[in-house]
Amino acid sequence: MNRIMRRAATAATSALLAACSAAALAQSYPAKPIRIIVPYAPGGSTDVVFRILAPRLTEILGQQIVIDNRPGAASTIGLEIVAKSPPDGYTVGVSNIAYGANPAIYKKMPFDSEKDLLPVTLVSIVTLVATVHPSLPARSIKELIALAKSKPAALTYGSAGNGSANHLATARFEHMAGIKLLHIPYKGGGPAVVSIVQGETSILLATIPSSIQHFKTGKLIPLAVSSAKRNSALPDLPTISEAGVPGYEAIEWQGLMVPAGTPQAVIRTLQQATTKASQTPEIREKVAGLGADFVNSTPEEFDQFVKRELAVWSKVVKDVGIKID
Repeated sequence: MNRIMRRAATAATSALLAACSAAALAQSYPAKPIRIIVPYAPGGSTDVVFRILAPRLTEILGQQIVIDNRPGAASTIGLEIVAKSPPDGYTVGVSNIAYGANPAIYKKMPFDSEKDLLPVTLVSIVTLVATVHPSLPARSIKELIALAKSKPAALTYGSAGNGSANHLATARFEHMAGIKLLHIPYKGGGPAVVSIVQGETSILLATIPSSIQHFKTGKLIPLAVSSAKRNSALPDLPTISEAGVPGYEAIEWQGLMVPAGTPQAVIRTLQQATTKASQTPEIREKVAGLGADFVNSTPEEFDQFVKRELAVWSKVVKDVGIKID
């Protein structure tokens, strides 16, 4: 056998062994606990939604689902861990709106957003709500805009960090409303909500799951929702577009990603289990009551969604001028 034939035989053998290994993994999956990395601090909407899903996923898959919070750098720290983990389905990451914007914001990414992670399913969409601390003399979007124009760059707004949903959505709001606010980034949605409740910041485009209880107690004042249509969890609130910034829309979303190379059978198992868990009536009711809506896409549908997000936010980042040092 000449050298070329030996190389071809070796390559064919390696491919066959890899295929057999992937098939064996898929058949036995899952055989141990699965870690879901939430790239934000506990308490934010991304964390809340998956902690609601985790017990039911554990029942369906027959293995413990462990939520691992790894906040920082607009989700890139947590998702880098996922991207560099073995492609065996035991380390899964949660992506969100920041995933679409990060490649345009950061000069150098620690992983390739289009190559190093594979989409599993778009799990949920969460509406944001323009929120103010009770001490701020604004009870509508028009009053907030007027106040901000009278005090350029003086009013503070919090976020879950640079490049987070709160940051991106508020930057777009500033741009479209013709105002300038002072950005105070925190390490996660939970800390950002705590900051406005305590009066450290004045404004927050908060996710409904992380803030709705504070609306009920009067600790925070909701002004308008960020979606194109009103939200069933806060039906009396207008949209920001209705309330004074025509055409404005920004939504948070959450999806599951796995390292490139993960067998398709494993991806399908995760996708089907997530869909089944989200169809549990009590879970749907609990999540809907927090202002989130389940989507349950196929991997292919989520892949197309991610590609659109990357294109849309690349343009927004450029138009708005969002930069992270």
